[in-house]
Amino acid sequence: NNKPGNKIVIGTIDSLYSGILHEERKIWVHVPESYRQADTNNRQKYPVVYLLDGDAHFFSVAGMIHQLSAVNGNTISPEMIVVGIPNTDRTRDLTPTHVASDPPYMDSASSVTSGGGEQFVAFIEKELVPHIDSLYPAAPYKVLIGHSFGGLTVINTLMHHTSLFNAYVAIDPSMWWDNMRLLKEVQENAPAKDFSHTALYLGIANTMNAGMDTMKVQYDTNPMDKHIRSILALSHTLAANSPKNGLRFSYRYYGTDNHGSVPLITEYDALHFLFDYYRLNLTNNDFVNIDTTVITKIVNHYDTVSAKLRYKTSPPQEIINSLVYQAISIKHWAAAERLALLNVTNYPTNAGLFDTQGDVYAAEGNRQKAIDCYKKALSLNSDMKETKAKLDSLEHK
Repeated sequence: NNKPGNKIVIGTIDSLYSGILHEERKIWVHVPESYRQADTNNRQKYPVVYLLDGDAHFFSVAGMIHQLSAVNGNTISPEMIVVGIPNTDRTRDLTPTHVASDPPYMDSASSVTSGGGEQFVAFIEKELVPHIDSLYPAAPYKVLIGHSFGGLTVINTLMHHTSLFNAYVAIDPSMWWDNMRLLKEVQENAPAKDFSHTALYLGIANTMNAGMDTMKVQYDTNPMDKHIRSILALSHTLAANSPKNGLRFSYRYYGTDNHGSVPLITEYDALHFLFDYYRLNLTNNDFVNIDTTVITKIVNHYDTVSAKLRYKTSPPQEIINSLVYQAISIKHWAAAERLALLNVTNYPTNAGLFDTQGDVYAAEGNRQKAIDCYKKALSLNSDMKETKAKLDSLEHK
């Protein structure tokens, strides 16, 4: 059955013409379910993940972010827009310099179009990001994720266009490219660069030949191990210098994953690392004994989150709303009033939140304030039948 209501939709295929690349580019876009379900007056903005090799990783990354931000009450990461960028000429777009060949991984035939990486980054910066910002609910915080050649692009963007993204995830990047040219740039320039307010997570797969380990391979000369040698050298350089240059950096070697399997686990760990400050830890005691100290805890938490993200972010309205009704159930009116006020202040066009505020005043017996809140809710959404019924009941008492 192909009726629209019988489909599970996680994204749409958009496109734009690139004057920089002289071609039409398709993009895959996932917008959080909370945005799609909200009415036009209640919509918020979300950080944006730009995903290289987009068609290969779109489903897993969109699903993972949804799981970690919206399922089972998780707030491990924020809900985010995911922009997958499928390839047209992968070698051209995801390599920063041209090579005639680069043995043992690239022969002359496969290297012909290499070296268009700067043009591709210009397309992202000058065309794609403005396109997303103009059409989708994009917050200022941006993440770039790339694997293999895409990871090479991530490191190149980090080094040469640092402020384009707030956070970077490089997955088993091809640092061997062009006789390790970009690696040498990192080793030379990273110590003195300013990476303030920038984060990087690096995932390293086990691509070593049999009999090697991560210590032995660093001194090995086998050309086929050049890939992991170059990434280990990158990790050591960045780890040694991150305290001085301001880069918030972490990496992990995944000994049981190869080059093909490592993206999923790296992305999962990267989300935990990048947003290790985001999770709101409310205890069972907080819910059972909701009071004004719990509200202060929530407000202070999201002040911290806002400082980290560098834009104003508010507690999710659903969490606060559930706490309002918990406070009503235990007759803690001060907490219920303050929570309801917090929500309508943060989301002033959400009719349902004014209805909740009306419920607080109705429960504590403040008839006139309840009437005022229900009227405000109906002024924002006149179709709320339950709210109208509650208002009629109070006005006819």
